[in-house]
Amino acid sequence: MPVIAVVNRKGGSGKSTLATNLAAYCANHGILAMLGDVDRQQSTQTWLRLRAERTLPRSAPILGWAVDPKNVLRSPAGTTHVILDTPGGLRGFDLARVVGYADVILMPVCNSVFDRESAADCHAELLTLPRVASGRCKVAAIGMRLDARTKAAEVMHAWAEANQLPYLGALRETQAYVKCVEQGLGLFDLPASKVAADLAQWDPILGFLEPVFRRPAVVAEAEAPSAEREPAVEREPVAPRPVVTPVAPAMSRDTSPEALAQAARATLLVPPNLGEVSSRSGFKHRLGRLLGSLQGRPNPANP
Repeated sequence: MPVIAVVNRKGGSGKSTLATNLAAYCANHGILAMLGDVDRQQSTQTWLRLRAERTLPRSAPILGWAVDPKNVLRSPAGTTHVILDTPGGLRGFDLARVVGYADVILMPVCNSVFDRESAADCHAELLTLPRVASGRCKVAAIGMRLDARTKAAEVMHAWAEANQLPYLGALRETQAYVKCVEQGLGLFDLPASKVAADLAQWDPILGFLEPVFRRPAVVAEAEAPSAEREPAVEREPVAPRPVVTPVAPAMSRDTSPEALAQAARATLLVPPNLGEVSSRSGFKHRLGRLLGSLQGRPNPANP
């Protein structure tokens, strides 16, 4: 199940805005998404409560999920995608736990020296984690609330390039996001004609996430019934190991007590650690009595 985590140590970087709009995109494209909130402020859960008060006929439901980063992250059954909104200051073991379940890390970054330095430190720690270092968890940055009248976009692009961090573009500062949050909506809930310029900025982000959005179909093919799968390759049968059955030595026809005792000794399996076993209470006495009775003489252990 694909998991998209929105991560940045700096507070106020736009993590909740990015997470809620991603959830709105999923809802308007028939994707059953779970919006997980790892942040103690539970901002996305407030957004979901506001959304529940509205009638959105084109939107699929968005399931809410309050997550404790110190516990194992397991979403409820039936969910096809998970979007995690994480708290500021995420680092160390808590950051590793989130990355351990994430397929993509999106890092929203505002254009200030404090935001850029914080994001660079977070990215450096992410690169030390095995899932990120091996490429199993993708990481990319998104410029947030950039003023189109300034060179903020150029500064962000240069910063990302210097840190070898994939940069997916910027989302401009606009009241459309503010109004949507107040009503429990996302840009993708609005008529496309009214927010065309803002939706265009989402194209590179959605293109980057397209393999993640398609993943459930691949999983469904892997879990298809066995009748539809290709026949399994037959393996050569492995010859069973021969079973050797111990054969007891033939009994002598002599029926004298001495012969019977000798035959009993030959067929009796005495353990190699008889000295240890015989220390058990009564074992030596019972064994001596058995041999003595076969020889037709009194038990030497109990004269």
